[in-house]
Amino acid sequence: MDILNFLTARNSIAANKLIEPAPTSEQLGQIFQAAVSAPDHGRIHPWRFIVIEGDARKKLGDVFVRATKLREPDAYEGMLETLRSKPLRSPMIIAVCAIVEENHPKAPEVEQIISAGCAAHSLMMALNALNFGAILLTGPNAHDNLVKKELGLEEKDVIVGFVYTGTPEGEQPSKTRPDYQQFVEYFNPESN
Repeated sequence: MDILNFLTARNSIAANKLIEPAPTSEQLGQIFQAAVSAPDHGRIHPWRFIVIEGDARKKLGDVFVRATKLREPDAYEGMLETLRSKPLRSPMIIAVCAIVEENHPKAPEVEQIISAGCAAHSLMMALNALNFGAILLTGPNAHDNLVKKELGLEEKDVIVGFVYTGTPEGEQPSKTRPDYQQFVEYFNPESN
């Protein structure tokens, strides 16, 4: 498959359709090397990748519950149990984070976050190239300061998303893509 077809064929795989095996240490090395090839204005390397697997997924579920209880003291038990089990849906999660350098003279914070987003995309494409499935998920816990703290981040840092990964289970349906033309405009100052 050529690279353009590979890029346009990319699909997110539902987290509950990702099973063992997850990437090996050697494969993770390849995946992370692709991720750190992301655009990086100022060469500040704003990325951090936190691998969560095995029993650490249960601990992450506990963190999600604690964070939610602080945000929503009236959260009902069923919702909390669903949150607790979310990290168990796939064999591995990679938290993709932007370690934000505030007031950087060349790279504003938004560029650092975009760089981490590009790294997340490259990471997901590398996973797909190695025949793994992946989905990038966020939600309130990705923006929660307690979750950040438990992952070793500071409040200023950003969790771009949690990449759930593993081997896709069964055939995955292809997705219809929008027509790119509805998103493209050409700047023409003479028409104004």
